[in-house]
Amino acid sequence: MVTLQTADNALKSVYLGVVANQLNVAANPLLTKIKRSNKDIWGKEIIKLAPYGLNGGVNASTEMGTLPGAYENQYVQFKASLKNLYGKIEITDKAIRSSANNIGAFVNLLTDEMEGLVQASAFNLGRMLYGDGSGVLATATSASGNVVTCDKVNNFVEGMVVDFYKDGTLNYSRVRILYVDRVNKQITVSSNSMSSGQYPLSIYVQSSRNNEITGLGAIFSNSETLYGVTRADYKWLSPYKSEVTTEISDNLLQSAIDFLDENADSKVNFIACSSAVRRAYQQYLTAYRSNIDIMNLEGGFKAISHNGIPLVADRFVDEDTLYLLNTDDFTLHELCDWTWIEGENGSILKQSANLPVYTASLVKYAELICDKPNGQAKISKIKSTVENPFLPILEDISSKLTPSTEDSGSTE
Repeated sequence: MVTLQTADNALKSVYLGVVANQLNVAANPLLTKIKRSNKDIWGKEIIKLAPYGLNGGVNASTEMGTLPGAYENQYVQFKASLKNLYGKIEITDKAIRSSANNIGAFVNLLTDEMEGLVQASAFNLGRMLYGDGSGVLATATSASGNVVTCDKVNNFVEGMVVDFYKDGTLNYSRVRILYVDRVNKQITVSSNSMSSGQYPLSIYVQSSRNNEITGLGAIFSNSETLYGVTRADYKWLSPYKSEVTTEISDNLLQSAIDFLDENADSKVNFIACSSAVRRAYQQYLTAYRSNIDIMNLEGGFKAISHNGIPLVADRFVDEDTLYLLNTDDFTLHELCDWTWIEGENGSILKQSANLPVYTASLVKYAELICDKPNGQAKISKIKSTVENPFLPILEDISSKLTPSTEDSGSTE
């Protein structure tokens, strides 16, 4: 017979290992290339010494000449707070009781909930890798009823629950996204009163503002500090950036790779771009009758090969952008792997106050740090030389869909 204890045991012994593996390996191709470590964690913070430059204790002298002076390695202290990453499932008491005498039905129930949790967690974790830590998903520029126009929609998916802020002040709380119009860059949300907002508004995942891990966006931002260090004091904290309108080519990629190699002693081993940039690169290779070599990556991902370096399209990269990275410089520092939050008696499933519902919460405390920011490159304003072949189909779908305007969220 299925009981709450049975469910707890299944979550601990059966599902946790599978979930952790999927989120660590199969969540995002970039994440699979980043090493994980539980070192350099002091309380709730990561404090680590990042080396830069060379040891100065070398020279060339005569047989009886003076030996070199001892000039030690140079270090800078990085400091960052561990971020709190959460995921939550919910099972009603009725669902548990209805499957109490049917182990197959119970397994299906639990499996469906866990698959949904993994999918949502993997999406948001992958998104954070390219974010700046603020958690901003997009900027809402206007609204008509419950249809909101945004500057971009690549960070949205139906079902997400988001908050809207105006200059740091919360305007709308826990609004659910019902439909994403990727052609017109609009989202249909659960609140019908969006037109009253003072636009533009910044959009975040519910309760996540300024609480996400420090991704690539922070490294390539114009912020004055990074990991608690002032960039002006350490020029190497500023990475290579190109914002000149250009077309994709092997020479463009190789020029950036050579620059990083010669100026930062950094060996690029991973290239990430938008799908539009990847299509442009494929067209470039085809035009010059070059073979398009496909690489198989860990986690089941595939990539185009550029001189043996995987070039991966990721939905979270801006449309005209490409990153060249040395992933050996990145570490995901974690206090623990994904685990369940347990109660005093070790229970995972807990009843929600005054509701016939049980919830279980998954957690990981982690932060991403790059030891050598100047060993990374970002190229923006790459021209997309080919249109998305599915654009006419998407436009047709967008014109026919009429999503429900039922209010399934709350607003403040």
